[in-house]
Amino acid sequence: TYIGNVVISVNPYQPLPIYTPEKVQEYHNCNFFAVKPHIYAIADDAYRSLRDRDRDQCILITGESGAGKTEASKLVMSYVAAVSSKGEEVDKVKEQLLQSNPVLEGKDVCTLRPPRAQHGPPGPCRDPQLKLRQDSRHYGYLNQDNSSPSGMDDAANFRAMQDAMRVIGFSPAEVTALLEVTAVVLKLGNVRLSSGYHASGMEACSVTEPQELREICELIGLDPGTLEQALCSRTVKARDEMVLTSLTVPQGYYGRDALAKNIYSRLFDWLVNRINTSIQVKPGKQRKVMGVLDIYGFEIFQDNGFEQFIINYCNEKLQQIFILMTLKEEQEEYVREGIQWTPVEFFDNSIICNLIENSKGGILAMLDEECLRPGVVNEDTFLAKLNQLFATHKHYESRETQNARHIMDASLSQQCFRIHHYAGKVTYNVTGFIEKNNDLLFRDLSQAMWAARHALLRSLFPEGDPQKASLKLPPTAGFQFKSSVATLMKNLYSKNPNYIRCIKPNETKTAMLFTPELVLAQIRYLGLLENVRVRRAGYAFRQLHGPFLERYKMLGTRTWPRWGGSDREGVEVLLAELGIPPEELAFGHTKIFIRSPRTLFDLEKRRQERVVQLVTLIQKMFRGWRCRTQYQLMRKSQIIISAWFRGHTQKNRYKQMKRSALIIQAYARGWKVRRAYRRFFRSGASACLANFIYRRLVQRFLVGLGRNLPPLSVLDRTWPPAPYKFLDDANQKLRSIFCRWKCKKYREQLAPQRRALLQTKLCASELFKDKKALYPKSLAQPFCGEYLGLAQNPRYQKLHAVAKDNLVMADAVRKVNRASGKTVPRLLLLTTERLVLAEPRAAQPKAQLSLGDIHGASVTRFSDGFVALHLREVLRGG
Repeated sequence: TYIGNVVISVNPYQPLPIYTPEKVQEYHNCNFFAVKPHIYAIADDAYRSLRDRDRDQCILITGESGAGKTEASKLVMSYVAAVSSKGEEVDKVKEQLLQSNPVLEGKDVCTLRPPRAQHGPPGPCRDPQLKLRQDSRHYGYLNQDNSSPSGMDDAANFRAMQDAMRVIGFSPAEVTALLEVTAVVLKLGNVRLSSGYHASGMEACSVTEPQELREICELIGLDPGTLEQALCSRTVKARDEMVLTSLTVPQGYYGRDALAKNIYSRLFDWLVNRINTSIQVKPGKQRKVMGVLDIYGFEIFQDNGFEQFIINYCNEKLQQIFILMTLKEEQEEYVREGIQWTPVEFFDNSIICNLIENSKGGILAMLDEECLRPGVVNEDTFLAKLNQLFATHKHYESRETQNARHIMDASLSQQCFRIHHYAGKVTYNVTGFIEKNNDLLFRDLSQAMWAARHALLRSLFPEGDPQKASLKLPPTAGFQFKSSVATLMKNLYSKNPNYIRCIKPNETKTAMLFTPELVLAQIRYLGLLENVRVRRAGYAFRQLHGPFLERYKMLGTRTWPRWGGSDREGVEVLLAELGIPPEELAFGHTKIFIRSPRTLFDLEKRRQERVVQLVTLIQKMFRGWRCRTQYQLMRKSQIIISAWFRGHTQKNRYKQMKRSALIIQAYARGWKVRRAYRRFFRSGASACLANFIYRRLVQRFLVGLGRNLPPLSVLDRTWPPAPYKFLDDANQKLRSIFCRWKCKKYREQLAPQRRALLQTKLCASELFKDKKALYPKSLAQPFCGEYLGLAQNPRYQKLHAVAKDNLVMADAVRKVNRASGKTVPRLLLLTTERLVLAEPRAAQPKAQLSLGDIHGASVTRFSDGFVALHLREVLRGG
C-alpha cells in the first residue's frame, strides 16, 4: 500500500533473500513508479534527500516487541553504508557503526524494566574468572522471560559481539571490565535475604547466602561487609545527625533490584557513549545528519502497569509528531509545487498528551507530587487525586468517574484507571506506580559502588563520592522519561521524517502464519489509518513529470514513440488525450498530482494492455524481419551457386586438357630418370654416393648439436635425441662428455669453503647412501658444524674456551640412560682431539673423551637420530 514515505515491514520469522548486494544496486537512485515496498527504498529516499537537500533526515522504526525493528535498523544502516561515499576514515566509521549493532542489540533501553538477557552468553562470560555457572537457569534475572526465538545460536552471537567490539576499538581490558560488571548484575539477582532481629529488637534483614556476595565483592574489589551493610541498612539524616536504620526483607530486595537496574542502565549508557567516541569523525565543515530511531511500539496487555503507561505516552507523542509532520510535509510540497493547500481534518491527540504530561495538572505531575509528599503515601491517594482532577475529562475514566456517570463496567477494577488513547482504550493498574516512579537508589549503595576498586563500576556512580554527597532527591523516573521524550520530540521536529512500521504477524514467532486480528490491531496502534486519511484527503499520488511521461507515453498517439516538447507539456497532452477528469489532476512545477488511487489503477491497467499490444507488434515486426533476412540470404546463395556452376562448366574442358598434358609429361620424365639411374649404377659410382650421404648426415647432426646445446647448469639433464638411429651410441658418448665437462667447469669456479663442504657431503654420501632411511632428507641441508652460537652467547664462555679453534661440531643432543631408557638434555662438542658432553643450564662440561678412546660409532638404518659410541673403556657420568 503506497501511503507516502512509509513502508510496512512484516517479520517473516525466517531469513529471506531480499536484502542482497544485488538489491542494494537495484534500489540505489531508483525512480520507481509508485509502489516501493522495501526497506531499501525508504533508506534510498532518505539518503537522497539528505544528499540533495539542506534538511537533516530521520527514519523512525516502530512496532511491538518481536516485530523485527532491530533487523530493520541494521538493514537501513547497512544500505546507507553501502551507497555512501568512500574513503579510509569514512569506511572505518561505517564499519564501526555497523558493528555497533551486535553490541547494542538485545539490550533493554528502558531503565524502568529489570535488566533482561535471554540467555547467558557463552565463552568468556562462563569463564571461572567471572565466577559464573554454565547453566543460565541458575540466575533469577535470566528466568523472568522464558520465550526466545527458535534457531538462535547464543555462542555464535556472542562471538559476533566480541568481534564487533574489537572492530569498534574496545581494548581487552575494557571488554573484561564490561563482562565483569554484567556478571555482577546477574549475581545480584541471586543474593538472598532473610529476616532477623536487630539488637534493639527491631526486625532487620541479612544475607543468607554469603557465597554470591563474596564472589561479587571479589569481582569488584570491595569488602563483603561493606556491601552487605549497604544492602541491609540505610543511612537516614535526622535533624543534624546521621542515623543507620535496618531494612526489612522487602526493603532489602527493593534496594538490591534498584542497584541491579542502575548498574545495568548506567553500563548501557557507558557503552553507548564509548561507541559514540569511537565513531566520532574529525571536526570539519558542518555536516548533515541522518538518524535511525528504533523505538518500542504501543502496548496493550492483560495487565498494564507503569511501564506500559509511559511507553504509550511516548507513542502518543510520536503519533502527534507523525500526523503533524505528515501534514507539514504535504503542505510544504503543495506550496513548493504551486498547488492550493486544502485543510485536512484529523484527530488531534494533543488533549491526551496534555492529560499525561501537563506540568501543573497532568498524571505524571500528580504522581511526582504524591511521591514527594510527606506522610503516608500509597496508590489509593494517588488514584483519588486523579479521579477528582479528571472527573469530567472525556479521555479519562475510572470506577469512581463511571459511578458518577451511572455507568456499570465490571472490567474496570477499583485499583485501575483507563485512558482513551488514539490506538484504543487502555486500562492501567496503579499498583506499583509510586514505587516504580521513585526508583530511588539508596545513598549507601551508591557509596558502596564508588568504594569498589573496579575502575569501570566506580566511574558509573560518581554521586557515591562522600565529598560530593547531595541531600537533594534525584528526579523521578517519570520526570526523567518526560524530559527524554521532550528532547526526542525537539530533535525529530528538526528532521525530515521517514517511517518503517514493523508488524509481527503472530504471537508464536512462527513463519508462514498470519493472524488478521493481531495485524489489524497493530495497524491502529501504528497510526497507519490516520496516515492514509491524511494522504487521501489531498492527492494520493505524485510523480515527477519526466518519469511519469516516460512510463505512460505509450498510451498517447502524440507522445508515442517520441515527444519533442517539455515534460510537463507532454504530461498535459497525454492526460487530456486519455480523458482523465480535470478535478482528478493538479500540475505542479515539477510533479503531476493525482487525487484518487482509482485513476492511477486505471492508468496502470491501460498501460498493461498497451504493453501487450506493443509486444505483439514487436513480435510481428521481428518475425517479418527474420523471414525477409532468411529469404535474402537464400536468394544470394542461389545466385552464387549458379555463378560458380556456370564458371565450372566453361573451365572444365580446359582443365581436362591440362590434366592430360601433365600426365604425359610425368610419364616422360619418369622414363628419363629411370634410364639415368641404371647407367649410374653400372658405372660403379654408388659407393661414392653412399659415403657422401653418410658424411653429410653426420656433419648436419654435429652442427645442429653445436647450435642447440642444453643449459650449462649441472642439474640440467636434458639432451637432444639423435636424429638417426645409427647415431645413438655416438650421441650418448657426446652427452657423457658434455656432462663431465659441465661438472669440471662448475668445480673450477667454486670457493674453497664451498669445495670443502661438497667434499664433506660426498664423504657422507659414501657412508650413508642407500644405508640410512633418513639420509635423503638431509641432502639439502648444508653442514654448519657449530649450531649453538658459542661465541655469541656469554653463557657458553667456558665451553668456548674448551673448544678453542679446534671445534668440528657443537649441537644440543639428548643422552639415553642405559639403565632406565630415560633421556636427559646435553650439549655435545666435537673437536679434532676430544668429545665433550656438557649440562645445558650450567654450561659445564660433565664428561670429556679423547678420540682415541672411541673405537667406533653405530647408527640404525631407520629414520631416527640415534648414534651409539663404542668406547675402549666404559666411563660413568656425563
